[in-house]
Amino acid sequence: MIEKLVPRIEALKVGPYTAGHDVDFGPVVTKAAKENILRLVQTGVDQGAELVVDGRDFNLQGYEDGFFVGAHLFDRVTPDMDIYKTEIFGPVLSTVRAASYEEALGLAMDHEYGNGTAIFTRDGDAARDFASRVNIGMVGINVPIPVPLAYHTFGGWKRSGFGDLNQHGPDSFRFYTRTKTVTARWPSGIKEGAAFNFKAMD
Repeated sequence: MIEKLVPRIEALKVGPYTAGHDVDFGPVVTKAAKENILRLVQTGVDQGAELVVDGRDFNLQGYEDGFFVGAHLFDRVTPDMDIYKTEIFGPVLSTVRAASYEEALGLAMDHEYGNGTAIFTRDGDAARDFASRVNIGMVGINVPIPVPLAYHTFGGWKRSGFGDLNQHGPDSFRFYTRTKTVTARWPSGIKEGAAFNFKAMD
């Protein structure tokens, strides 16, 4: 699997979005964000992860002062590493190997963040079991990025969730909606038939 990822990641085009529609991703938001990403990449190397694709020396001609970061691919990442425990928010893909389905499911369930996850399978039982058991806010089944369309809820669980409601879907409307509850009881009334009362004509 790693062998198939390498050429795809190496071929990603980094640049300003004004450069055309073939740009895969642009700069990160700030200098501090770029420095944090590169610091975490170095931490991954120091803690023993295998850096298969190294984008640390990426430099975009004409944009040397920009906040561009090259793509990175890690293999053999373990749950005790900082790059596993931290949301990096940069072009860094970490691969964690699991010996069984239950071990892989446990990795997602035990993580403190719970924004999105996905499973790729042709086994309907495995997909159904995964979707029902995993404690993650957005689940993809044979979908690489589990970000739903705008009319579905977008939001994570655990430390990936903020506030009471989610940002997209029905919750976004509820945030701006005042609800009204009416409780009524009618102890007596017309039991059978109907009654019509008209004002008599003079």
